[in-house]
This record gives sequence, structure tokens and C-alpha cells, in this order.
Amino acid sequence: MLPTREAATALLHAHVQDPYQRTHAVMVATALEGYAAHLNEPVNLWFVTGLLHDLDFEQHPAAHPGPSLQWFKEWDYPPDLIHAVEAHAYGYNAFQTLPQTKLAAALLATDELCGLFYAYRKMNPIAYAAMKPASILKKFKEPAFAAKIDRRVIELGVQHLGVPLADHIANVGRFLAPLG
Repeated sequence: MLPTREAATALLHAHVQDPYQRTHAVMVATALEGYAAHLNEPVNLWFVTGLLHDLDFEQHPAAHPGPSLQWFKEWDYPPDLIHAVEAHAYGYNAFQTLPQTKLAAALLATDELCGLFYAYRKMNPIAYAAMKPASILKKFKEPAFAAKIDRRVIELGVQHLGVPLADHIANVGRFLAPLG
């Protein structure tokens, strides 16, 4: 059973108080929604997965995404959502699940990249649609910029998604345009 967007948003607000983490969840959800439409995949599933992918991070960072995975199973959420959330944590807290679906690959490729877009916007406050993909790619290649962003995870996700990195950056920028 996939929750509605409204129910997923309420769940996000019940578990996540940090304004950045809420913003991040909306960014990832919006980017995944764009990818779903682009790839002719279930838009609501991809959006809700993006919205809830870090549901436990604020309260359980040392166990993330373990608690969320347990909740999602108890709540009988779709297996594709559960797999994507598990795979997005590849290399984090000893999680080693590789993406086996387009949704999981897109979440892995998009999650950290949204953090890079956010950091770029903090440095250069312009609309996402006005960001040049080449500028984001340049910052991607500068390890000192947004140093906590794991570029290897983005590259792994892009590899599994089957999209060149430069195209992925352009797609995510375009998909984030509705957020301003």
C-alpha cells in the first residue's frame, strides 16, 4: 500500500523536524517525480519514495535506513520503495545493497546530487532552472566543494541508471525547476 502524497508529507513532518532535511526530501521527491515522468514509470511511487527515503535519518542516523526499512515493511509499503530506500544507503552504515530497479538507481544517483545542487544554490542563490549543468559538473569535480557529498555514490547510481553523469546533472536541474 503506497501512502498518498498527503499522508507521506504528514509522515515526513512527524519524523523530520530539521528544515534542511525536509527541503532535501522535497528536492529528492521532485527530482524522482521528474525521472518517473521522463522514463514512463509510476510517478506517485517515485515521488513518495523520494519524500520518505531519509525518514529515520534525523532520529536514528547511526542505524539509517534500518528503522525506516522496518517501518515500511510493517506498513506494507511496496517492495520497490523498500528496495530503493535500502539501496540508496549503499556504503552507509554497512549497507551494501546495489540497485536492482530503475527507481533504486535513480534514488541512489539523485539523493547526494540534490545535496550538491542545494550547496551550489547556497553559494550562488539562483533558481535551479537557471543553473548551468556545466557549472554543477565543475563543482562535482571539486572534492572540496560540499565535501560531505559522496560523489562515488552518485557515479554508482548513474552507472546503474544508464545515464551519463552530465546528462543526469542536466536532468536533475530541469526536474528541480518547479522548486524555484
